[in-house]
Amino acid sequence: MSAQIQAAPAMNLFERYLSVWVALCIAIGILLGQVVPGVFRVIGGLEIARVNLPVGLLIWVMIIPMLLRIDFGALGQVKAHWRGIGVTLFINWLVKPFSMALLGWLFIRYLFAPWLPADQLESYIAGLILLAAAPCTAMVFVWSRLTNGDPYFTLSQVALNDAIMIFAFAPIVGLLLGLSSITVPWATLLTSVVLYIVVPVILAQLWRKALLRKGQTAFDNALTKIGPWSMAALLATLVLLFAFQGEAILQQPLVIALLAVPILIQVLFNSALAYGLNRLVGEKHNIACPSSLIGASNFFELAVAAAISLFGFHSGAALATVVGVLIEVPVMLLVVRVVNRSKGWYERA
Repeated sequence: MSAQIQAAPAMNLFERYLSVWVALCIAIGILLGQVVPGVFRVIGGLEIARVNLPVGLLIWVMIIPMLLRIDFGALGQVKAHWRGIGVTLFINWLVKPFSMALLGWLFIRYLFAPWLPADQLESYIAGLILLAAAPCTAMVFVWSRLTNGDPYFTLSQVALNDAIMIFAFAPIVGLLLGLSSITVPWATLLTSVVLYIVVPVILAQLWRKALLRKGQTAFDNALTKIGPWSMAALLATLVLLFAFQGEAILQQPLVIALLAVPILIQVLFNSALAYGLNRLVGEKHNIACPSSLIGASNFFELAVAAAISLFGFHSGAALATVVGVLIEVPVMLLVVRVVNRSKGWYERA
C-alpha cells in the first residue's frame, strides 16, 4: 500500500473552540446529572464485563474516523526522517509517560494533596498516566499544517506510533500504575486495548481500503462527512461523564484547575525537549515542528475510554483525562506559536 498524503484541513469551528464546547458539556452534564439523575443511573448500569455499552459505542464513533487518515504504507518512509523519528519515539514512549507519572506523584500526591479529596488521589494519578501513555493520532495533522511541517514525516510518524501503541499501551500503563502502587486490573486493561485500539484500527483500515477503491475524491469527501460525528461523540461522552462527576465538582471546583497544572507542564516540557533535541541532531525545522507537537500530544479520546472502563464514570481518573481534553487546543496552539516564532533561532544552529 503506497503512502498517500491527505491535506490536513484547517481547524474547523469545533476544533478551534474545543475548549468552549468542553466547558459547555461540563455545564450541561452537571445540570442534567442534578435534574435527571435516574436516567444516568440506568445508562451507567448498561455494562458487560465492566465495559459500558453506550460509552463503548461513542468511543468507536469518536476514534474510527480519526484512524481512517492513517496509512500504514507510510511506515516505509520512516528511514527518510530517521533522526526526527528517533527523537519523537524517544519522547513519546520513553519520556512522556514517565514524566507525567513523576509530575502526577509530585503535584497530586504531595503539593496539591491538601486541596484534593484524599480518596481520589491515586485515581487522579492513574488518569494522568492514561492521558500520557499514547500520543495523539488526529489533531497532530492540523498542528503540523499550522507549522508548515513536512506532511510525509507527520504521516509516517503517526503511522509508526499507532503500530507501537497496539503493543506498548497496556505494558506502559500497567508498569506506571504498578509503580504508583495502584492496583492494575489487567483483564480490563487488555480488554480496553482490544476494544479501543485493535478493533478500531482494523475496522478503520478495512473501511479506508473500501473507500480508496472508489478514488481519492470519494475518500476525501467521506472524511469530510464523518468528521463531525467524531466530535459529536466526544462531546456526548463528556456530557455523560460530567453528569456522573457533577456532585464532586460542585463540592470541589478547584480540582479541575489543580489537575490542569501537571498536564500543562508535561506538554510544555516534552514539546521543548523534542524541539531542542531535533535542533541538536541537525534535523530541519519543518521536521522539528511536527516532532515537538507529536511528542507533546496526548491521545485523550483513548485515555477517556480506558479511564471509564478501568475505574468508572465517578472516578478521579476519568475526570483527570477530561481535563486533558479541556486544555488540549489552547496549549497546543501555544506550542505552535512558539515553534513558528523561533524558526530564526532554530535555523542559526
